Amino acid sequence: MPNETGDDRRGRKPAEDDGRRQFLTRMSVDVIKAVKQAALEDDTTAWRIMEEAAKEWLDRRRKSRKRS
Repeated sequence: MPNETGDDRRGRKPAEDDGRRQFLTRMSVDVIKAVKQAALEDDTTAWRIMEEAAKEWLDRRRKSRKRS
């Protein structure tokens, strides 16, 4: 049965209102641990570190494709 928003997926958290959505991926345990430790040291979150890394990678990729 759909809920108030018309969404019939039970047990799911409502989407944040900041335009972000959850994205599941796989990484080596060592990388995950290092990202989490860096987040603690920098007083931030692992997802912010990963989002920044992804944006930087996409920017470098876009720039390298323009040169080709």
